[in-house]
Amino acid sequence: MGLEENVRFFAATDVGRVRDHNEDNYLVDKKLALFVVADGMGGHAAGEVASALAVRTVHDEVKKEKQLIDDYQAGAKGAAKVTARDILNLLEFAVQRACARIHEEAQGDKQKRGMGTTLSSLLIVGNKGFIAHVGDSRIYMMRGGKVQQLTEDHTVFNELIKRGKLTRDQIEKVAHKNAITRAVGVYERVEIDTLLIELLPGDQFLLASDGLHGYVANPEDLTPYLAEADGDTAVAQLIAFANEAGGKDNITSIVVRLGEGTQADTERAKKLALKREVLARMPLFSRLSEREMLRVMQVAEVRAFPAGELVIKEGDRGDELFTVLSGKVKVSRGDTVLTQFGPGEHFGEMALIRSVPRSATVHAEGPCELIAIRRGDFFEILRKEHELAVKLLWQFLGVLADRLDQTSRDLRAARTELSAEDVTAEIFPIGMDEEEEPTDPYGASRHNASGGSDSTPPS
Repeated sequence: MGLEENVRFFAATDVGRVRDHNEDNYLVDKKLALFVVADGMGGHAAGEVASALAVRTVHDEVKKEKQLIDDYQAGAKGAAKVTARDILNLLEFAVQRACARIHEEAQGDKQKRGMGTTLSSLLIVGNKGFIAHVGDSRIYMMRGGKVQQLTEDHTVFNELIKRGKLTRDQIEKVAHKNAITRAVGVYERVEIDTLLIELLPGDQFLLASDGLHGYVANPEDLTPYLAEADGDTAVAQLIAFANEAGGKDNITSIVVRLGEGTQADTERAKKLALKREVLARMPLFSRLSEREMLRVMQVAEVRAFPAGELVIKEGDRGDELFTVLSGKVKVSRGDTVLTQFGPGEHFGEMALIRSVPRSATVHAEGPCELIAIRRGDFFEILRKEHELAVKLLWQFLGVLADRLDQTSRDLRAARTELSAEDVTAEIFPIGMDEEEEPTDPYGASRHNASGGSDSTPPS
C-alpha cells in the first residue's frame, strides 16, 4: 500500500470572533490526495468568491490530469514516463488557471475589482509531496516529532526581514506590514512557489490560514496539537486556540497524516536522513536553514554505480556536482591515479557555474552511491529563491577561495622540491660503476609535482 493510499485527514474552518462572515475556503479530495486552503480578500464578500473559485478551479484542473498523475506513479515503479517536474508544472498551471478566472470574474463586476486569495496546496503522489503556494497561508510539516514551516509568507513584513534593511522592532512600526505581496487573482498571472518533498511514514502536515498561524510564534508551539492522537480533536483544539488568542480573522485548519508504510519506506527513511546529513556537511550547504535544505534536496538525485563504472571522463564538458553518499570513487588523470573520495567528499563543483572540460576522470572504486545536482536545477534555485541564492553564492566563493589557497600551497611545495640542492654526488661516490644508472631519489617528488599527488577534485 502506497503512502497516498494510507492518508488520513481532518479539517475545520471557523469565522472567528471578529469577522461576520468567513472568506476562507478549503478542499480535501482523498482519492486525489489533494488538499487546499485559500484565504480570500476583497469587499462585498468578494474574498469568499475568490477563495471558493480558487479551490474549485485547482481541483478541476488537477482532476482533468488524473492520468498524468497515474502515469507518474507507474513511472516510479519502473516505466518512467512522467517526471516530478511535470507534476509541479501541473500544480502551477492549475493555480495560474485559478488566477486568470478570478481576475476575469473581478473585471466583470466593479464590486469585485481587486479581489484575490491566498492559496496553499499539497498533492500526495506515491512517496512524494508536491506543494504550490501563494500568499500568507502556510503549510507546516511534523517529522520525527519536530515541526517546521515549509512555505514562505509573501508579506511586506517577510520581505523587509529578508532584505535586512530594518530591525524587527522597526518593522513592527511599519504600516500595513502584514499586507501580502502576492495573491491569486489580483492580476492575470502570479508568481508561484513550488516544492517537492520526499515523504516518510508518520509524516504530518498542517495547512493553515493566517487566522490560525498568526498566533503561532514558533512552529514548535504546534507540537502538542499535532501530537494529539485523535485528528478531529487536534483540529478542534487548533481552532479553539486561535479563538482564545483573539480570533481576529477566519480560521482554517487541515491536518494530513500519513500511515506507517512498509519496510521499504523504513529503509528509504534511513537513506533520506543520510542524504541530508551528507549534504549539510558540505561547505556549500552548511549554513542553510531546514526549509532551504529541503529545497536543495528536491534537486539532489541519488545514483548507484557498480564497481568500475565511469562517472565522469576527463575532457568531457560536465554539468553536475557529485557528492559521495556511500562507497568510494577513484580520480585519475591519464594513467595516473590522483586520489580517492569517500562518503561526504565532493567533486565537480565548477560544473554548477559554467560548462568547462572535466580536469580528471572518475570511476567507481567499488559499488557506490553518489548525490548528483545538475547545473540547470542549481540555477533554477538561484533564480527563484533570492535569499537562498545569496547564501549559496557566498558559500561557493568560500569553496573557490579554499581551492585557490590549496593550489597555491601545492605550487609552493612543488617549487621548493624542484629547487632543492642536488646531493646525488654525496650519496653516490664518483667511483661507482659508470654503467650502473644511479637511482634518482627525487623522481617520485618530481612525478608528484607534475600532477601525481594532486588531490584537487576534478572540475
